[in-house]
Amino acid sequence: MKVLLTGGTGFLGKNVATALDAAGHSVRILARAGSNLAGLPPAAEIAPGDVTDAGSLERAAHGCGAILHMAAVVKMWAPDPAVFDAVNLGGLRNALAAARAAGARLVYTSSFMAIGPAGPTPADESQVHPGTYRNAYERTKAQADAAAREAAAAGQDVVMLYPGVVYGPGDLTDGNLVVKMVVDHLQGRLPGIIGPGDRLWSYSYVSDVAAGQLAALARGRAGQRYFLCGENADMNGLFALLAELTGVPVPRRHIPYPLATALGGALWAWAELTGHPPQLTHQVVGVFREHWAYSSAKAERELGYRVTPLREGLQETIAWLREQGTIAGGPGC
Repeated sequence: MKVLLTGGTGFLGKNVATALDAAGHSVRILARAGSNLAGLPPAAEIAPGDVTDAGSLERAAHGCGAILHMAAVVKMWAPDPAVFDAVNLGGLRNALAAARAAGARLVYTSSFMAIGPAGPTPADESQVHPGTYRNAYERTKAQADAAAREAAAAGQDVVMLYPGVVYGPGDLTDGNLVVKMVVDHLQGRLPGIIGPGDRLWSYSYVSDVAAGQLAALARGRAGQRYFLCGENADMNGLFALLAELTGVPVPRRHIPYPLATALGGALWAWAELTGHPPQLTHQVVGVFREHWAYSSAKAERELGYRVTPLREGLQETIAWLREQGTIAGGPGC
């Protein structure tokens, strides 16, 4: 099948493009000028365009049997906040229109944040966002999710996917935030853990999510939602595993929420003044206050989705970082 992939030049997108190519699909990637094309399958076709340009997206979708829509702005701050609405919400609406015009299935990769925090008990696909947003990313992903569900209810062939916090080998972009945090910790640059470190997050290994995309393309039921999540673990548990695997001690410093909020607010104000992206914002601290735990049982049952244990995924990621020379030590260390 010929498949159009948006967001294909990002961390997750490149893994999905490789998986599609290996499965025998003909891959077309919508890419903006100046996009990083390194690591894409050599046979992939590049279609110049942007998800905010409805015409370029419709042209790229012509002749495709499916669109895998993954493009999103995944940031804690942007100089122009309107970009979140333009890409995350407007891009989804353009993808829906392009899929209708092409008669194609749309597999939409959303985010766990579109569902909202779950509490310590893992949520399933019946949960919808309660409408209290911590940042523009969460708001626009929740609004795009509502738009996708509305299109599906109207009869469009839409399958909706919700990865957890995706991590693993690949470009160290904002979409690979766990591995960037791991690298900072192993190189002694992480100032500490925000809060007590007891909030649960769902960690999705990148190759699991890529395989889940292909399964959803082939077997996902139209109008259905599927969590492509992973092991639910708290931050203390994550760093304890890292200590076992690398010998680097867990962070000793925990930054209380009020202090982190004040620091994040100051960094936000500085970013607004200078245009330099902040390392933390008060809004992100709000995210760290919540549990984000989910169950992938439906995807396991209907799509054959497989969850890589967090220990195994971290082992593979650390080995890759060592092979790349990003962190010290060889593959056998």
